[in-house]
Amino acid sequence: MIKRLLPILGITFVDILGFSILIPTLPYFVTHFGMAPWVVGILASVFSVCQLVSGPIWGNVSDRIGRKSVLIISQIGATIGWVMLAFAPTILMVFIARIIEGASGGNIGVTQAYVADLVEPKDRSRAFGLIGAMFGLGMVFGPLIGAVTFGRFGFAGPFLAAAGLQVVTLIITIVMLPESRSKAEREDGEAVGLRDVVATLRNPRFRPILFQKSALSMALYGWYLVIALYFAAQLGFGQTQTDYAFSAFALIGVFMNVFAVRNVSERAGDYRMANVGIAALVIGFGFVPFVHNIPAMALVMVLFAFGQSLASSGITAMISNTASERDQGTVLGVSSSLDAAAGILAPPISTGIFSRYGSGFAGAESLVFSLLALAVGIFVPHRTETHNGAPATEAPVTEV
Repeated sequence: MIKRLLPILGITFVDILGFSILIPTLPYFVTHFGMAPWVVGILASVFSVCQLVSGPIWGNVSDRIGRKSVLIISQIGATIGWVMLAFAPTILMVFIARIIEGASGGNIGVTQAYVADLVEPKDRSRAFGLIGAMFGLGMVFGPLIGAVTFGRFGFAGPFLAAAGLQVVTLIITIVMLPESRSKAEREDGEAVGLRDVVATLRNPRFRPILFQKSALSMALYGWYLVIALYFAAQLGFGQTQTDYAFSAFALIGVFMNVFAVRNVSERAGDYRMANVGIAALVIGFGFVPFVHNIPAMALVMVLFAFGQSLASSGITAMISNTASERDQGTVLGVSSSLDAAAGILAPPISTGIFSRYGSGFAGAESLVFSLLALAVGIFVPHRTETHNGAPATEAPVTEV
């Protein structure tokens, strides 16, 4: 399995290097233009609006023409966006750059569909865990690259480094990445539209899983967009220290995705694994106001890494296993669009709460939504059969 996934794992790793350069840098970059912290949330929301629209469209297109072409389009758009950020003279240009990248993207669902094409349903949680490990590994080195390039070249350095990394992923995709499936038309021959999205959301097999995924995404998006501000206010960190903290957290996440996901999934199933992960996030967000030193921060980061790894891999595997093989891109594209919707709503809420009430409430929004995700997991059992009827987990089947 790992051998088949090597090209997409490599692309994911290099791609996330650029993403992880942006996350700790963006708050400082926005305030560099004299903007208030809440503008960071608005900027993230604008990007997510574009992904909300593009996610199901690109997912459906990848079902019809193949995944590789869509990934190439996404990488070209990302490269253009990073170059524009490096030379942005005003905050308006920053917004335009993020709009271009968001509109050409939606590649998260396509990447997940590519992985689902290559592995059996029983192995998908492990495969998504490996994708999560590449995400974490990229998060280890990306902030370090950002710290070094920012120290030498200012804000242009990290963004040009990210643009260069996107060119690397483009080359790998064109030269090394095989197409994961034949280019087949959908039976109805129609492009995705509102009807496709609504049909997926109304499907009783998907609805509780997607609702839980949305609540989890609200928790995670809210936290990641406020964490740099939180470190600065709560621990006195600057950008370089924040970069190092992100790298340490990501290294823990790599370990969790490689080792914890596989072991917990095999013993408990994806359904219970996701609930255990969300419970760990609840505990971590509950401790956020009490972090005043490095050991306390380390404890919370371990809880976050453990919780996110299990929850994200478990829920994504359940969604993929419930979809048909023909509609993996469409369903996972809808899932990624719900992530984008969370990216629209959560950052302004978390950064607004931070601006109004201070760093002690930085995790409040995330705590509420992680509790909601846990409640759905406990009290609304998911229909977790695979499309071909093989059971994916031990959760009972329930219509909702």
